[in-house]
Amino acid sequence: MKKIVLALSVCCIALVAHAELPGADYAQVSPDGKVAVASVNPEATRIAMEVVKRGGNAVDAAISVAFALGVVDGHNSGIGGGCFILVRLADGRILAIDGREMAPAAATRDMYIVNGKADPELSRTGALAVGIPGSVAALDKLQKLGGKLTFRDVILPSAELAEKGFPISPALAERMAATADNLAKFPASAAIYLDKNNQPLPAFSILQQKDLAVTYRAIAKQGPRYFYHGDFAKKTGRWMAANGGVVTDKDFANYQVKMRKPIVSEFAGYTLYGFPPPSSGGVHVAQILNILEQFDLDALAPAERYHLIAEAMKFAFADRAHWLGDSDFTKVPLSLADKRYAQTIAKKISLEKTTADIAHGNPDVDIQHLMNKHTTHIAAADMDGNWVAITSTVNTSFGSKVVIPGTGVVLNNQMDDFSAQVGAANAFGLVGSDANAVAAKKRPLSSMSPTLVFKNNEPVMTLGAAGGPTIISQVVQTLLYSLNDSMPVEKAMAQARIHQQWNPNVLFVEAAMPVEIQQALQKKGHDLKIWPSMGASQAIQLRDGKLVPVAEPRVILQNQKKN
Repeated sequence: MKKIVLALSVCCIALVAHAELPGADYAQVSPDGKVAVASVNPEATRIAMEVVKRGGNAVDAAISVAFALGVVDGHNSGIGGGCFILVRLADGRILAIDGREMAPAAATRDMYIVNGKADPELSRTGALAVGIPGSVAALDKLQKLGGKLTFRDVILPSAELAEKGFPISPALAERMAATADNLAKFPASAAIYLDKNNQPLPAFSILQQKDLAVTYRAIAKQGPRYFYHGDFAKKTGRWMAANGGVVTDKDFANYQVKMRKPIVSEFAGYTLYGFPPPSSGGVHVAQILNILEQFDLDALAPAERYHLIAEAMKFAFADRAHWLGDSDFTKVPLSLADKRYAQTIAKKISLEKTTADIAHGNPDVDIQHLMNKHTTHIAAADMDGNWVAITSTVNTSFGSKVVIPGTGVVLNNQMDDFSAQVGAANAFGLVGSDANAVAAKKRPLSSMSPTLVFKNNEPVMTLGAAGGPTIISQVVQTLLYSLNDSMPVEKAMAQARIHQQWNPNVLFVEAAMPVEIQQALQKKGHDLKIWPSMGASQAIQLRDGKLVPVAEPRVILQNQKKN
């Protein structure tokens, strides 16, 4: 095993030096060592540590991060979107809280079909793109189940931040610039993110969101009722009616958090808990690792291992396109995560060449859009036994680009995660079948993969990622290197990543991978697409009795360069 670990280590030379940096602004442990948090934004992590100082536990800290990210990272997540929460509470319960967005009651199977063909713009921008947000309800549920503080306690610090303002990061400025044309279509959105000439605000200028602060304070005072039954729902319903949408205030009133049964699997002597449908993450992380486990991983050269990982991903994503959807509406065969099924797939994989006979269509895909980072992941843990994994999103950058006037809340475009038409790709290049077709009150399929890892029935790791469909591949690779190869999680996270989602039939490879390995993969038949940097993961590992939080080294490195 040691030989393979050393061989793999050459793949992360460009990143590992930065992975070994403390990254204290992003990943922090409380002074007493009892609570750890890792997020994608230093301001969000700072707020979490403030909440911990006031007596909060890991649950309180994670929720405070989620609200803070809605302020400083609103292009990726916020209360206008949804989330999946996987939590192990101090009393030993392991819960999967589904706060995924829900289609409005007036949604129909062909609502995005124009002249016989899916119009992707309808499901990505504007009123018809919006699903009913679930984050507020799900976070409130988590607070009631395991928090020590009140919902008010964990929300108000972010309300203060929204009102006071913060310097716009280079990453946020880039997203504003990339989406400025669409943001300009909606006056309330333009008023926040663009200047008087509809130009994006520059990096390091101060962004104040006073309407969002008012909304946060109203939720802090009235709880989720304000959002789902009060003024927020009514304002949204009125705006939708005036702007061609089908979402109503009744849709908000009818939203419900779902409690799901986690996907449980075994790998390398560890027990993994993943999120079930409407997430595809839990099923396919387990499926890919099950396939890999059929091979002698420690005997493979680095190029052979990357090839095997890519082939396992390809089979899993083909199954995703055909089988996965909201399990309340379609029968999802959970045997996809069974080791016996993995054995049948493993027999089809050659270590010498790629598998060519997997067919489900191959539509055109916007590669640049596919590989952009979206979504965000929050990891939190404490020594009392609370371990939290929250993946939250508004889908693509600034979601639907809609901000309801007077609220400051960016609404999601999660309706694009449905299969608008069988075989038609969504914004991430993912295709689907009728299992993920649009239907009233249905939840769209997701790649979000919050994961908890146990050893001898005790939690040892919480992790997840952001980055569209690469979420699944990131989590798989971090688990492979940390659990099978015994790498510290920061080193596991720094390995050069790959991603193969079956459609398009392209193997995305980070530039940090040595050229000789790239060439070996090409000889096996892989069509390589070199990518500078892929994804953004967060994790916390229990190591030598201490909590070790790790924020994505790629994000830290990129922000250091831009700053």
